[in-house]
Amino acid sequence: MELRFHPASRETLTHTNLSAVRHDGAGLWLAGDETATIEHLAWNGERYDDQRTFHLADYVDLPAGPHDEADIEGLARTDGQLWLVGSHSLKRRKPKSKDPEKAARRLATVLREENRFILVRLPLDPVTNSPLPGEIMSGKENLARHLDDDEHLAPFLALPGKDNGLDIEGIAVIGRRVFLGLRGPVLRGWAVVLEVNPVPADRGRLRLATPYKKHFLDLGGLGVRDLCPYDGDLLLLTGPSMDLDGPVRVVRWRAGKHTDVVSAQDLETVAELPFGIGFDHPEGLAMLPDGRLMVVYDSPGPHRLTPQGGVLADIIAF
Repeated sequence: MELRFHPASRETLTHTNLSAVRHDGAGLWLAGDETATIEHLAWNGERYDDQRTFHLADYVDLPAGPHDEADIEGLARTDGQLWLVGSHSLKRRKPKSKDPEKAARRLATVLREENRFILVRLPLDPVTNSPLPGEIMSGKENLARHLDDDEHLAPFLALPGKDNGLDIEGIAVIGRRVFLGLRGPVLRGWAVVLEVNPVPADRGRLRLATPYKKHFLDLGGLGVRDLCPYDGDLLLLTGPSMDLDGPVRVVRWRAGKHTDVVSAQDLETVAELPFGIGFDHPEGLAMLPDGRLMVVYDSPGPHRLTPQGGVLADIIAF
């Protein structure tokens, strides 16, 4: 299925850095991990097109300003509201120089970018389907701060996401329950899903109404890349926690099994997904109205790019 983007998004490479997707009945909400924007594409009968771009800073107070990337890794839509979450991860610089000393210095540099540490809720205008000013959890009250004393997760807060540190990569909302999937850390092969209950606070802020919960899932060493509601259950897009390629699976977590510790026997693999070596990284999962799944890819291979400025997503029946 082709997703076609306008020239400005192609210049910023949004179409090749897709990290989140959600269907809304008329089209797709999408986000890339290199900007502080969200995108909407409308279905025109042949493809998803007619892109609209929305800058997050127009709707919430971003802690690092409007231009720093937010590393949006998850989108959810429910009850006329759009939720989005940043990775909440630190970033280690990549070695680029052939000089060993320079490469080592870059590997020793860990960056914290405050726009990554956000959880946002935006109401949607019922007529235009455009965002309205909403609420944000960020800054000193960001979600990671609630984990400072956590016996399982606190030791990983100082590690970059690609080093098995904290890395949120999916969000799903079922009723008042907001589920956040962690790509990392993976604890002795067990992945973690956080469950939170954010509510509006003063001055456009969100706060947690109740303490967070942790769910541990035996995904065989894989982390969570995205979450998607499905008939009261949750579908999990799973893949490696660190900077590795595959395997990638879609796993069904049934509502009756939303317990604190979930064994492999209580999880159902519904699809094995293709992946490339150095390209075609499955990052976003969405349920379409006909019951099929859409998967979007970060770093898509050349075979996924169309001459008209589009990128091809996969459609999977199960």
